Amino acid sequence: MHDEVLMIGGGVAGCAASIALARKGRSVTMIEREPAPRHKVCGEFLSGEALEDLHLLGIDAASLGAVPIDYVRLATTRRAATAPLPFPAKSLTRKTLDTALIAEAISAGVRVECGRSVESLSRTADNHWQATLDDGTTYKAPTAFLATGKHDLRGHRRPKDRHQWVGFKMYFRLSAAQTADLADASELTLYAGGYGGIQPVEDGMANFCCVVQRRYFARAGLRWESLLAKMKQDCPHLAMRLEGAQPLLDKPITIAHIPYGYIRRETEDGLYCIGDQAAVIPSFTGDGISIALHTARRAAAAYLAGESAPIFQAKLRTAMLPQMRIAELAANGMNNALARAVLPFCLRIWPGAMRVTAKLTRVTQPAAQAFAG
Repeated sequence: MHDEVLMIGGGVAGCAASIALARKGRSVTMIEREPAPRHKVCGEFLSGEALEDLHLLGIDAASLGAVPIDYVRLATTRRAATAPLPFPAKSLTRKTLDTALIAEAISAGVRVECGRSVESLSRTADNHWQATLDDGTTYKAPTAFLATGKHDLRGHRRPKDRHQWVGFKMYFRLSAAQTADLADASELTLYAGGYGGIQPVEDGMANFCCVVQRRYFARAGLRWESLLAKMKQDCPHLAMRLEGAQPLLDKPITIAHIPYGYIRRETEDGLYCIGDQAAVIPSFTGDGISIALHTARRAAAAYLAGESAPIFQAKLRTAMLPQMRIAELAANGMNNALARAVLPFCLRIWPGAMRVTAKLTRVTQPAAQAFAG
């Protein structure tokens, strides 16, 4: 099958770029390996920038049940510090968001192929990109967008994760008292081998998403129940928050080898890399969805303007590098034992520090609005 653009991956970035291109009259086929949207390891935080991009795509987060988030709270051991966010924010499950984005892509005229796994993406003799599926089916187009998230295709692998991060996601039904206490805050919890975030999402649930280094997980016996007990021991605030909580999934959703701090240096002609294939920011920033939308918008605008993929990728790296480096420094600080001990005390004295950090790790909006119909 022949199209103008092949979109490999149908998550936030893939859907966003597909919608933008289809609205401008481009013929797009989007190939997504999952048969239907599902819950994913994701903090599910929607920053002000993400909400603006979603609005331009025709997605009203509030109508989907998104919960307002007005505060950020940092908790370590038994101490916690709270500060108001410097921008509007909401939280929404990825399953709900992805469902809405795929529906919008179909409405925009995107040919959506779900439940189809791309085995390889290669350059052909006639300078087209060819996606070969697991059943042998092939799709060809002169341009491809790589939007496979944290999943790498053969021949397009990112550097290995030197810290061996493992991510976990569980939904809880908190007790009435803890639900009221958490309220409209996104809460960051710190412990010796990583960090986690807990915040309310739609339908009265709370999303607990955490990342830990594999050696920390190994010390917990490589079992979720033991890991959760260890995190509670290291951060009694988390133990308090989850007291009496009811887990809503049979087992946590997991992912391994997350290359935090990665920014793609270069790409090939005709291959625009977006979302986590372009940059992977430390999760504590809550900026993952925003970056997926941001990179999708910039890539679509670059393609529509005739800007080559290598030039786009280089410009994107230059623009995002300061934000990524600040996020890495902050993440390294949170993994320091002394920093974990003094951070809440410092933040109580100057709670505005969290607002400053939040501003510095946000993506900036370029002038082009490729999502606008």
